[in-house]
Parts: sequence; C-alpha cells; structure tokens
Amino acid sequence: MAKVLISPSKYVQGAGEMKNIGAYAEKSGKKALVLISEGGDRRFGAMIRGSFEKSECTAEFDYFNGECCNSEIDRLTGIVKEKGCDLVIGVGGGKIFDTAKAVAYYAGTPVFICPTIASTDAPCSALSVIYTEEGVFEKYLFLSSNPNLVLMDTDIIAKSPVRLTVAGMGDALATYFEARACQRSGATSCAGGITTEAAMALAKLCFDTLMSEGVKAKVALEAGVCTQAVEKVIEANTLLSGIGFESAGLAGAHAVHNGLTVLNECHHMYHGEKVAFGTITQLVLENIPREELEDIIGWCMEVGLPVTLSELGAENASDEQLMEVAKAACADTDTFHNMPFEVTPETVFAAIKAADAYGAYMKRGVVDAE
Repeated sequence: MAKVLISPSKYVQGAGEMKNIGAYAEKSGKKALVLISEGGDRRFGAMIRGSFEKSECTAEFDYFNGECCNSEIDRLTGIVKEKGCDLVIGVGGGKIFDTAKAVAYYAGTPVFICPTIASTDAPCSALSVIYTEEGVFEKYLFLSSNPNLVLMDTDIIAKSPVRLTVAGMGDALATYFEARACQRSGATSCAGGITTEAAMALAKLCFDTLMSEGVKAKVALEAGVCTQAVEKVIEANTLLSGIGFESAGLAGAHAVHNGLTVLNECHHMYHGEKVAFGTITQLVLENIPREELEDIIGWCMEVGLPVTLSELGAENASDEQLMEVAKAACADTDTFHNMPFEVTPETVFAAIKAADAYGAYMKRGVVDAE
C-alpha cells in the first residue's frame, strides 16, 4: 500500500488575520456562504462583514443550528445552491467546521475554515464527523480534499474560554499515540494509505509541544495574554494534530470518545476532554510502563483535563452502561481495530474501568502529597 500525506492548501496563523478573510475569499469565489453561530455573529460578524466590503466577493450569512447532522447539511447545501454561492466559509468551532466542509463537499465548492477557538484538530482535515440530531456519533464522512484555507486569528483564540484551548490539547494528546499504534499495525489512515515518516514526525512534534508548552500556555491564557507558548499550542492543536491524525491514523482514543457519546451524562463535555480520557484508556490497554502512564495522567491533571469518569459526569455509570460504551467503541466501522492487537468489548471495558481507577489513584496521590 502507498504512503499518503494530505493537508490543507494553505494555513495562516497570526494576530488580526480575520480582518483579511474577504481578501482571501475573492481569490476563490464571487459569493460566499458564511456559516456562523448567532453568538459568533455578535462577536465577529461586524469584522467579517467589514472585510467583505473591501472584497470583490460578497457574503451571505446563515446561522448554524447546533449539530453536524444530515438534516443540517442538507438544509445548508440547499441554501448554497439557492443563493448561487461558490464558496463556503465556516467560522466558529468544530461542529461548524465539519458542517461547512460537508456542505462544500456536496455543493462542489471550495471551503475556508476560520476557527474562533483551538479546541479540536478538525479545521485542517478532509473529514467530517456526522452525528444524529440528538448528538450521538453516527459516522465519519471522508471528503475528497482538505480545506482550501485554514485561518487562525490568534487574537480571537486567545480571548476564547481557556477550557476550550485545554480541550484542544486533549484532542491533540491522542495524535502521537494513535499514530504510533497505526504505524505498528500498518493500518490505513484517513488519507487512504499508510503513514509517512513526515506525518509521524509531525505527530511526535505535536506531543512534544504539548508536554513542553501546554502548562505555560494555559497559565498565559488565564492571564489573558497570547505568548509564544500559546502560539505553539494553537499550532499543535490545529495544524500538527490535524495533519498527524489524518495522515497517520486514528485508533483507540477517538473510538472511546465515540463510545462515550452513548452516555447522556457525557454530552456536556467537550470532544477533546473525552478524547483525553480515551487516550488514557488506550494506553492502559497497551499496558505502557507505569512511569509513562503516570506522566501522561499527571500532565492531564496539571492542565485540567479529565482523568476519571466522574470528571466526565459519568460517576454513576453502571457496568452495563460502560459495556455499551465499549461495544460502541468496538463497532466494525470505528477505529479501535487499527490497534496492533485484537480488541474486544470485554478488553475495552476493562481498560475503561482501569483507566478510571488509575486516574482516581493519581488524584488521591496528589491530594495526599499536598
């Protein structure tokens, strides 16, 4: 099988870049559908509209209904065709990105992704995660190409809630460990081939950046400033993790996340927060050395990522419910089967329980030490 690496056509990261979106748009289309939330429009709409006033491309705004599901994708695809739009721009968070990408795919237009947060690695990928209208994971939609532009305005992102960037670190944390598992198993990546050395190097750089800069970035963001550590973490959460997961592959961590969507108790948690716990579960399943496991759990605790089911809101989940999580994670269409050994619902159930117990053990140790 061939090695394949894919990436967005252009990645732009810097302070104040959202003011330039109209200038970028006129190079790709004449009329853009701007998909944004109502709250996002209140915060950034004037800036975006101002950029289009100087552009040869016009903009048609529409509000996102809250879920990346087939009915929303169909509704927006109809608007693109009705209004004669030849470009789709998603402004906001992960589900808006995934919806914008899916709409552009079905409408046959270019797509720009303009995050206002750095909470997932979704912006760069040729992938949309489709949910039911109730928010339960349904399927991965693999797209024919990556976004034409990913634009990260660090002024905007640094002002977003700190928890969102931390959640992005949780999503990015999985990148290297899932890539490593896929490399060992020879699994086919989301890019349609086996991993390149370049993708593995980016995945490892993503992990190293999180370990060295994550805590510093969180502290800086809590102080309301954008430092070099923050810039590096934004790049790790978005570009390094985006290319790393897509061109190297997904495995256990994201499968556990998908399994957790069957628990209503977890629906209020962010994607990356559930992925972080999924990463710990995958590492328990791999039986990595104790020191390495404790380093990862300790880092999660330090930046504020959940390491127990209780922190995910599922402290009262029964064994029967957790077995349903494990079964969903092991679905034939999910990515747990990219691990380099056989995975069953029973072994995943045990790993979830053990990950929860080890997280609680680590938290008791920190409390006792204090």
